[in-house]
Amino acid sequence: MNLEERIVRRKRTNGHSRLLEASNALNPIAHPIEPTGRGLVIEQLLDVLDPVFADQLPPDCYVWGPKGSGKSVVVRGLFAQLDRLIGRDVGRIYTTTRTEPVSDMPFVYVDSRQTKSAFALLHAVLDRLSNEPVPKQGLGAETVQRRLTERLEPADRHVVVAVDHVAEPETLSVETVCEQFEPVASSVSAVIVSRHPPNAAAIECLDGRQTVEFSSYRRHTLLEVLATRQTDGLTSTDISHDQLRALAEWADGDAHDALAALFSSGLLAEQHGSERIEQPHLNAGMEAVPQPCVSLGRVLALAESRQQVLSGLIQLPEAVRNSVSTAADAIVDDRIDLSRATIERVLYELAEAGIIRRVKLDDATQVGRPPSRLEPRFPTLVFRRLTSEG
Repeated sequence: MNLEERIVRRKRTNGHSRLLEASNALNPIAHPIEPTGRGLVIEQLLDVLDPVFADQLPPDCYVWGPKGSGKSVVVRGLFAQLDRLIGRDVGRIYTTTRTEPVSDMPFVYVDSRQTKSAFALLHAVLDRLSNEPVPKQGLGAETVQRRLTERLEPADRHVVVAVDHVAEPETLSVETVCEQFEPVASSVSAVIVSRHPPNAAAIECLDGRQTVEFSSYRRHTLLEVLATRQTDGLTSTDISHDQLRALAEWADGDAHDALAALFSSGLLAEQHGSERIEQPHLNAGMEAVPQPCVSLGRVLALAESRQQVLSGLIQLPEAVRNSVSTAADAIVDDRIDLSRATIERVLYELAEAGIIRRVKLDDATQVGRPPSRLEPRFPTLVFRRLTSEG
């Protein structure tokens, strides 16, 4: 954000503008090309990766930090730029300390929310390293492993692979990632990205055992993130600087929740025919982001049928969500290719995974197990907008 944008953002005018002209800018799981306010950890990551500038394979690395601290934004953006500038031999990085050209060393980013099996992980890496798409059907894990080994021969061919969202529910563990790369360990450098702090058991398989920690955003840094994304998604008159500051304080360092609340506020203003976010819209937008909140990235990585069940659930009145059975009855629809029994089972599984919460109700008239109300643990307004656009 340049100086003019910073000043204009703070000006108080009576002008109006159309909200959410570029809603992707406010999408909490959208990754901008240039991360904001994360210069220190970017340099720490580049220090770990520094051997690539001398044509050497860097050590493995474990990157960790809480939800909403910018891990995915930084790692994905950094790997995209490194792959563009040195990974595919189409450009070079020259600085005062790194002036020598380096050979082709691809940088591959893999989201384990999308590649939930060992086969899918290896397939994703092989596909990125191949000139032609690698078919998913008709290939076994051994075949994919063999082809990857052949692709990295001779021994001086190297690749750096970042595996994001490791050790989340329904994603790969650190140990599983290490096991898949072990046959090609001399050619692969793994960057494991997780929310969990490192422990000896989890990272002992990593060569070099380098770690980089992301802390939660500081208040002023998060304000900078919001202001930058708001400038792209809204205009300066849609929300005041004071409102953004209050939002940054509320989010307590979590960029995901802050952006989800800002997006929700814009949606509510839009629904009420307002061309700016008023304080009631902002208050309601923050209330629409439950605490603690499940990342929308996890929710949108679910199978389509499960997303359809969630879409049906969030449209139900609270009274209908007062029991799993009643909710399942109401969700049954011709547009969802699931039986009523399957929908009920999915609701229980989603509750066990923490994506929805079962809150027990006190009902003196109830005989047997007390009913439990189903409460979504993710930003439902943003989920509805993103899934309807998709």
